[in-house]
Amino acid sequence: MAAAVFVVPQSALAAAEVTLPSGLVGYLQEVITQPGTSAPTYRYRYVAPDFSRPGDLTTVVVDLEYLCAEKALPDLPEDASDGTRIIVSLADQPTEFGVATPEATQVFEAFRVENGRCMWEEF
Repeated sequence: MAAAVFVVPQSALAAAEVTLPSGLVGYLQEVITQPGTSAPTYRYRYVAPDFSRPGDLTTVVVDLEYLCAEKALPDLPEDASDGTRIIVSLADQPTEFGVATPEATQVFEAFRVENGRCMWEEF
């Protein structure tokens, strides 16, 4: 089964603004759902135009954890279960998923849902 992409309409971007713990302001670019053998994966792709090459990775991780716990997790379907994966990305500009964009600054982290919480998945 192919991935489903849900793009947030431009008119909704202002309403979808989110202020991150670091102070960056961003918006949700799109959500991509991918079925899995045991549980699906949801990719939440955020853009914060003022995001730049991270010097302090701790700050970036806090932002990504916030996006998972406060934005992605509550947005999951009611039947999402333990083992569901959430991948949160943050970029300085919109990018096309799966297409190399060397001029973009982008980071991502993977989490799994466990007991209703986002648990970081170390690669």
